[in-house]
Amino acid sequence: MTFWIVAILVLGGVAALLLQALLKGKDSEVSASMSDLSVYRDQLEEVERDRARGVLSEAEAETVRLEVSRRLLEADKRGAATGDTQQGGKTFALVLIPVVLIGGLGLYSSYGAPGYRDLPMATRLAEIEQAAADRPSQLEAEAGAAGLLPAIAPPDAAFLNLMTELRAVLADRPDDISGLMLLARNEARLGNYAASREAQEHLVTVKGDAATPADLAQTVEVMTFAAGGYISPEAEIYLRRLLSVDPKNGFGRYFLGLFHAQSGRPDRTFPVWQNLLAESNRDAPWVPIILSEMPGIAAAAGVSYQPEQFSGPTPQAMAAADDMSPEERQEMIQGMVEGLSARLAEDGGSPEEWMQLVRALMVLGDEDRARVVYNEAKLVYGESEDAMRVIFRAGISAGLE
Repeated sequence: MTFWIVAILVLGGVAALLLQALLKGKDSEVSASMSDLSVYRDQLEEVERDRARGVLSEAEAETVRLEVSRRLLEADKRGAATGDTQQGGKTFALVLIPVVLIGGLGLYSSYGAPGYRDLPMATRLAEIEQAAADRPSQLEAEAGAAGLLPAIAPPDAAFLNLMTELRAVLADRPDDISGLMLLARNEARLGNYAASREAQEHLVTVKGDAATPADLAQTVEVMTFAAGGYISPEAEIYLRRLLSVDPKNGFGRYFLGLFHAQSGRPDRTFPVWQNLLAESNRDAPWVPIILSEMPGIAAAAGVSYQPEQFSGPTPQAMAAADDMSPEERQEMIQGMVEGLSARLAEDGGSPEEWMQLVRALMVLGDEDRARVVYNEAKLVYGESEDAMRVIFRAGISAGLE
């Protein structure tokens, strides 16, 4: 009820302001017309007095009298016209007030949320967390995505015969690791995504603690694909397990950001993906996906975002590094770091590039220099709130704050 009282008062105030603005000009015009009439009448009386005193002759007095009378008639006509216009303005204003009131209330009832309760941030976050906990299971998601997944070209008969034999072997030896790996991969080739997911999950179960991060990442990927791109509660379990054994796993961090986005928490997705981009080579499979999604994620999270500038190693340089000795590889990375440092010193750069240099120095184990660069960046961008947010997030991530 309080809301409606306040809303009506606001609408009434707006209508009153409109009425005041509409009639203010008309009132001033009427006042001016009345003033002109009074002046001209005084001038006629003055002409008569001057004629009686002999100041003006009869001919001169008649000339002035005619001119003043003409002006008096014109002023009277203007006053009458203004009065009619003012009456019309008042009528229009009386129509305008209910239109504003009724129209405003009508628009709110159509596009607003009358009766909707206030939602403090704590309540909203609690509802988001509850919705994430109550989200559909893997099987429910797979059932809903069954008709939406890409179709597979029909395989040849020989391949189908081999798959029949493989399934028969695994029926007798269900815990055969090599057979399960083949089954998970080839069921997906046939478009049997749910069967592929079952085989991959069973493979990880059979391996137990020996399951590698690659096994776990593959499981999350297969489950997500089978569910139409959705990370189910069951897939989240494997995702958490993956990141517990390999916190820097690129696939795991990508899927963690995706999970947060699907759970209504873009504010959690943004830092996960931003840090992943900063630490990824430009040819990493998740980079183009994240780059296409980051503007929307940043907008939903309410943060400023500039596309990541990749000045790190090119794919060709990384390929060449595979043939290098550890000393040569370290020297190559050091050279790239020095190149970035020199460019920032000469030409400047974005806050993201400064923080990329900080992270690279931390990877090289040069924390003292990383801290110097970090503090210099804070001095350079100290007056920019958006830049300082980027810098402080990177500093916290690198352990410098």
